[in-house]
Amino acid sequence: MAQYRKKPVVIEATQWFKMGDHAAVLNNAWHNRPYIKTFEGHHLVTSGEWIITEENGNVYACEPDIFEMTYEAA
Repeated sequence: MAQYRKKPVVIEATQWFKMGDHAAVLNNAWHNRPYIKTFEGHHLVTSGEWIITEENGNVYACEPDIFEMTYEAA
């Protein structure tokens, strides 16, 4: 079986803890819950998650342990 390595991609990321930490995090007025708009729909954000912005503008959240296993400072 062939093996493949993920191509290196530089991302922008901010660890989110509260409203105002990242402009992409919005507040749901109905449920008072923070969320981001992703290409898959809305995603609720919890304190400590990393908000990642890819080169193509896609935004998504990543749990801290997964972020640390996947990314390193560029």
